[in-house]
Amino acid sequence: MDGIVGVLGLIVLLVVVYLFASIKIVRQGYQYTIEHFGRFTSVARPGFNFYPAFFYRVGRRVNMMEQVIDIPGQEIITRDNAMVSTDGVVFFQVLDPAKAAYEVSDMFVALQQITTTNLRTVMGSMDLDETLSKRDEINARLLSVVDHATNPWGVKITRVEIKDIRPPADIVNAMGRQMKAEREKRANILEAEGSRASEILRAEGQKQARILEAEGRRESAFRDAEARERAAEAEAKATALVSDAIEQGSAQAINYFVAQKYVEAIGKFATSPNAKTVLFPVEATQLIGTLGGIGELAREALGREPAPKPPSPPTRPGVPQVREG
Repeated sequence: MDGIVGVLGLIVLLVVVYLFASIKIVRQGYQYTIEHFGRFTSVARPGFNFYPAFFYRVGRRVNMMEQVIDIPGQEIITRDNAMVSTDGVVFFQVLDPAKAAYEVSDMFVALQQITTTNLRTVMGSMDLDETLSKRDEINARLLSVVDHATNPWGVKITRVEIKDIRPPADIVNAMGRQMKAEREKRANILEAEGSRASEILRAEGQKQARILEAEGRRESAFRDAEARERAAEAEAKATALVSDAIEQGSAQAINYFVAQKYVEAIGKFATSPNAKTVLFPVEATQLIGTLGGIGELAREALGREPAPKPPSPPTRPGVPQVREG
């Protein structure tokens, strides 16, 4: 009886062990391939899965999350025979675990190699300047080529990024000199353009100044001519009045002209820069008499009675007398 109980206990233990061996717990983010006597049959999804032990086994544990692999540094010759060093990274995600497990032997090595070869192809078809300035274009071309090549493996290439591009030291120095020369060229051009604009503005200013100056001279000449014209009209009017007075028999009109010339002559003596002392060879009374004659002429022109004639001053010995007549 004890032997039967022991056998039954052993059978129960074996059944429990078999059941536990048949249970497959798949973590989130992973999928397992299930093989039946070595042949792929199905894919175990995340969670609880039951496959009879000894008849079914887990083939590959495939990571379904997005992953990244590093592309080691490569020496690449560009189209213009320049040697550059570059490296990058590739982001990918497995979409079909069966293909990723059975279509390629080592997926990571395969992705690394196919990315490296296509990186050489893409950058080798470009000039050095293009490789340094068109990283986005290189990334896009690599993404398209590598994604198309890995599609049979059930892998989706999400991103390809070039981390660094390192030209040789001599090319870097040459590029630095070229950049410096280009900046100096731009600075010289800007300086020349500034000088040109300054000269143009200065010339425009001088032109406007000459135009304004010429307009000022023209206005001044016009004003001077107008003043001379009015002075000539006044002189002509005064001459006409004096002529009329002479025709009417007035002797004071002649005295007006004489007194006017007399006063002008004395004024010239007074304003002469070479004369410090002015000697008049005439009597001051003659000038007073002449001015008196002018006053009488003015009173006659206004229709008033002539003023009484002042007494003649006493004569000095040796001075000739001037008589009216």
